[in-house]
Amino acid sequence: MSAAPGSLPPSQPAGPGDRDPGGSAQPRMGFFTDTSVCIGCKACEVACKEWNAVPEDGLLLTGMSYDNTGGLGASTWRHVAFIEQPAPAAGSGTGAGSLRWLMSSDVCKHCTEAACLDVCPTGALMRTEFGTVVVQDDVCNGCGYCVPACPFGVIDRREDDGGAHKCTLCYDRLGDGMMPACAKACPTQSIQFGPLDELRERAQGRVTQLREAGTAEARLYGQDPGDGIGGAGAFFLLLDQPEVYGLPPDPVVTTRDLPRMWRHAGIAAAALAGAAMATARWRRP
Repeated sequence: MSAAPGSLPPSQPAGPGDRDPGGSAQPRMGFFTDTSVCIGCKACEVACKEWNAVPEDGLLLTGMSYDNTGGLGASTWRHVAFIEQPAPAAGSGTGAGSLRWLMSSDVCKHCTEAACLDVCPTGALMRTEFGTVVVQDDVCNGCGYCVPACPFGVIDRREDDGGAHKCTLCYDRLGDGMMPACAKACPTQSIQFGPLDELRERAQGRVTQLREAGTAEARLYGQDPGDGIGGAGAFFLLLDQPEVYGLPPDPVVTTRDLPRMWRHAGIAAAALAGAAMATARWRRP
């Protein structure tokens, strides 16, 4: 049975890798963004702002492309990048010396191992039953610890209210059985929403299809649960290296070394305490 337009796909039994990191029975939901069919229309940006009441973030073009937002931020939860580059010589079908546009709608990755969530001192950042990471505006104290913790530079503080803001994967819509606004608005299905394991399988098939058609550079980014962030809840099909799209080639959760650092700090503190006690005993008459 297919889902109604704009609604969640029908629920299916979840396998071990399909459950959210919190361990609930709800399948983990996410985004698969296929940049090979993105047309740069920015319908996702507009739908995101309209549904979530995200403030205007600048109406001037950057001067480098048709991009008027430049990157993700507190008031830009979806960002469509326009990248102009020479077309590949083979398989492009456009002739030598021609150019091509790479377009991609970037978004928060909703990491499995989310550093922003790890460092939040108030619990404002939380993991939902859908496996997504959201900010609770009424709990955020604006400390900004989450901003440098994110390996993708996604989350940021808004100047007018001081709070941190980012994509919620339309948490309110998911609770009502609807798909996120950006995915519903996308006219080419570049942004696809559904159970994460199902999306990964679909994405791998799409990569195979593109490579068989001659697009050898097609690759997935963020889909691997064994990567430095435990796999992303929002992953991408790219047509070039991640750096071309402004993405880190090998992202690692920035809090990865915290346990080891605390262990070393504890050992150092114990050694200092021992030295202090030994000195006090030596000085005792």
